[in-house]
Amino acid sequence: MRMRKRYGNMMQFTLAHLSDVHLAPLPPVSPWQLMSKRITGYINWQRHRRGTMGTQTLDTLLKALAEKAPDHIAVTGDLTNLALPAEFDQTRTWLSALGEAEEVSVIPGNHDAYVRDALESGLKQWAPWLTDDNGNATLSNTDFPYVRVREGVQIIGCSSAVATPPFIAAGHFGEAQGAQLAHHLKAGRENGLFRVVLIHHPPVRGATIARKRLYGIGRFQTVIEEQGAELVLHGHTHLPQRHFIEGPDKHVPVYGVPAASEATGRKRPPGAFNLFKIERATHNTFKCSHEEWSVSSTDDILLTDENQLY
Repeated sequence: MRMRKRYGNMMQFTLAHLSDVHLAPLPPVSPWQLMSKRITGYINWQRHRRGTMGTQTLDTLLKALAEKAPDHIAVTGDLTNLALPAEFDQTRTWLSALGEAEEVSVIPGNHDAYVRDALESGLKQWAPWLTDDNGNATLSNTDFPYVRVREGVQIIGCSSAVATPPFIAAGHFGEAQGAQLAHHLKAGRENGLFRVVLIHHPPVRGATIARKRLYGIGRFQTVIEEQGAELVLHGHTHLPQRHFIEGPDKHVPVYGVPAASEATGRKRPPGAFNLFKIERATHNTFKCSHEEWSVSSTDDILLTDENQLY
């Protein structure tokens, strides 16, 4: 990991955000694996996503990301397409190439929980990137959220990934996870940490259609309204979405990002990553700026959005 930049008494920490990798190519699928919801996803892959999501875009994006040398990378779900065992093998290899487990934090998306019991087996493959600072691996949905602290930045990984019926891509944020999130956010505030919450589905109403929404939006927002946070990151919609949730003392930015492997010239925006540059101002206040870098060609990226969050 590179040395942190320090300016006087202020630290600068750069957090990168990727999502919806949908790693290609799709490995061979047996007939018995298709005797489930996977059949609809397989057809969708063959008809649509195989032509719009590929390794070339992702390779260009990751090369550019490496040149930015972020201090940490957050990946907010949907690394797989059908949650096949072979896909989890592929994504483990991909994560190993992305960065050391201490420098990359991952949460699952709905595609990673495509059918019942798939997620639990997949989390075992991703365990190094889902292990908290006490050495506890996150091996099931009941283990979320997990917490990591890096240079004054608290990263809280939540899960909204649940198996759903065909043509439904909804997520769920339950009471137990909400209570734990509130506990960790309170502790982070007391310790003067910059608190970042990761969740796959956008935790705001109207961000996506009903069959793809998050159930438990009100619960999630109540936690943020009561405890606050500095940043919420999500994926799922494949769009560069920008929202806010009202916190106890300020608006909390909620940022989405296009799918990392989306090719240029398609219906949705091309693959992109977010960069957040964080500096401490006082014990409990920070400066944070945002940049979005998007793939503009087979071998180049372009700055497509930048702003000062606070």
